[in-house]
Amino acid sequence: MKTVHVIFNAHIDPVWLWPWQSAVDAAIATCRSACDRLDDFPDLRFTKGEAWTYREIERLDPALFKRICRHVEAGRWELIGGWWIQPDCNFPGGIGIRKQIELGQAYFRKTFGTVPRIGYNVDSFGHAAALPRIMREFGQDRYIMMRPQQHEHPLASRLFHWRGEKKDPSVLTFRISQSYCLGWLNDGNVQAALSRIPEGIDHTMLFAGLGDHGGGPAEYLVKWCLEHPEPCPGVRLEFSTVSRYFDIVERQTKIIPEVTGELQMHAVGCYSVHRPLKVAVRDAERALTQAEMAGKVAQTFLSVSKNPLSQTGMSVLPSSLETAWENVCFNHFHDTLGGTCIPSAFPVLEGQLHGAIAAADTIMHHALRRCYPALKPCKDQRLMLMNASPQPFDGFVEVEPWRDWRSDTFDLVDEKGKSIPWQRMQHEAGFVASPRILFRLKMKRAALRELRLVERAPVAVTGTARATATGIGTTGISCDGTRADFGAAGTIAPILDITEDGTDTWSHGVDRYPEGPVVASAQWHAPCAPDTGPLMAALLSEGTLGGGTVHSEWRLYDRAPYADLTLRIHWSERRKLLKLRIPFPTEAVAERCDGTMDGTTPRPNDGREVPVQQCTLIPLKDGTKLGIVMPDVFAMDATRDRLRLTLLRSPVMANHEPHRAHTPREIYADHGVHAFRFRFFLSRTLTLPLLFQHAAMMNAPVLTGDVTYGMTK
Repeated sequence: MKTVHVIFNAHIDPVWLWPWQSAVDAAIATCRSACDRLDDFPDLRFTKGEAWTYREIERLDPALFKRICRHVEAGRWELIGGWWIQPDCNFPGGIGIRKQIELGQAYFRKTFGTVPRIGYNVDSFGHAAALPRIMREFGQDRYIMMRPQQHEHPLASRLFHWRGEKKDPSVLTFRISQSYCLGWLNDGNVQAALSRIPEGIDHTMLFAGLGDHGGGPAEYLVKWCLEHPEPCPGVRLEFSTVSRYFDIVERQTKIIPEVTGELQMHAVGCYSVHRPLKVAVRDAERALTQAEMAGKVAQTFLSVSKNPLSQTGMSVLPSSLETAWENVCFNHFHDTLGGTCIPSAFPVLEGQLHGAIAAADTIMHHALRRCYPALKPCKDQRLMLMNASPQPFDGFVEVEPWRDWRSDTFDLVDEKGKSIPWQRMQHEAGFVASPRILFRLKMKRAALRELRLVERAPVAVTGTARATATGIGTTGISCDGTRADFGAAGTIAPILDITEDGTDTWSHGVDRYPEGPVVASAQWHAPCAPDTGPLMAALLSEGTLGGGTVHSEWRLYDRAPYADLTLRIHWSERRKLLKLRIPFPTEAVAERCDGTMDGTTPRPNDGREVPVQQCTLIPLKDGTKLGIVMPDVFAMDATRDRLRLTLLRSPVMANHEPHRAHTPREIYADHGVHAFRFRFFLSRTLTLPLLFQHAAMMNAPVLTGDVTYGMTK
């Protein structure tokens, strides 16, 4: 006999076609209904995950929560997943996904005295290669997923050992057939669950219950199972749990096949729609990580200080960080982060993230300024700098020391009194005489430095960056409004292309976007050069892009092997796609390496659209390597001839295939102003660690502050 373990569950999207408040109502109603069914049918089992759901019920309906706890203690209510919610499993950074698991497990451990060993992300759209390794860090060695399904990512078996890389540990994984919440049961459902089970394994799982807005084990579903205990010849049904299923099949682990690599991809459009929330999640993860590091740096500095003024007794890491991380992890939810919710749900969610960013900003800058009293008195104005990053800093710093409307005649010196060359830049407010300055600085990871502004003539500055109204150039590197020339290595000439996009919000049913036809490209006006060197030269250009405008700024730095590009785009298109196309100087090899969650993933240059994090490294056939650091881009595709970075899309929001009709209140995604940063490298010696170091410097800039004991007389 083959056994089909019927897993009654309820998938509740905390935000989708409803706001989070409605999901709370659905969670309470669903869990009450599940308790009622468990009371009515003594053999029934129920499975539910997500710490956020339990926390909300515990706060809002204590009596219901006690009922749940009694069923948990009786072994009839299975706690699964153990994460805060079911996140998108590609977008969060390595620290972000660890916080997702850490917060969820902390809640389960505190509330139920246990932590589930089964990861549970049944509706997430793809799964990064780093997940098995990260799950094993938290004691999880089993995993349940569904997407991508067989037609999107074919697998020989729905039960397999999954590892991201051959050297990584594996997790025993089950891919659900048909749906994670079947609202009907018949012989066809049973046969689908039995398909692609390894030879010699006589057990499978069938997931049933009402969703996506809750409901759980409806009475008619339970009765169907009771009325059809053997729905097919040689097959029996059993009310069960995921844990029991895995306990049985892992005894035959040697006949279960292995799958290596990322599991992609269900909905490629989810990494390029509703960009504001994606940017806010990424910024919040960066800021909170930097705030935690800043607190540790300050604590270390103050602990060795002998100055009694530094002994304030204040906490460097306030508890508000945990609340901020909870809000970030809540917005990891796959439909929220995927941009596929109703438009009216997003303002509150983005407010949560901006609040987290503001909290982190306060914490990190307070941490820096708590170090001031521990400094020795000095008559000179000083700059206090902190590198609150796990990566060393070796780059250029911009800062505006307050000079009380005085001239900028000063010498910037380091701790040993050695002059540091600096270059004046235009202040953000054009009428201000006090200078914005730029200088090069090296700092160790998690470190502090103290620089002085000495009232004397500054050291003469020499450098290689030069700018004119028509172009900028350095030794071996030159640049104009549309391209960067790396000398013998080649030229990078990015092109902004707008093409038609007939897909829905998710981009269901496609694994790539077509090359064209191109309906519009950027048209540039004459550039200007606001900064002319020698440490940095900048060239600004404005232009038009479809029905909007575009602003670009190229920067080249003294003796730096890269060119920076920033874009500010006003987007107002409908059902269009914006790609930054970069033709290669020479043909690329077959495979590149993309930054992904907590590491990198090798991928073929086959034109498929894929999610990306931070950077990409593309070897070319002539031996050079093209590297791009792109912290504000989340999807891309590449062939042997070119790379296309996905900047913006404008489908109708919350529009699901096959619905394509016009609706009176439809809202198009991402109208407004968007900013992007890029750092281009082209050399034979380029490495991935270097790209990640530059990504860290762009994401966590050096913190700066003025230190002045008394004002001038």
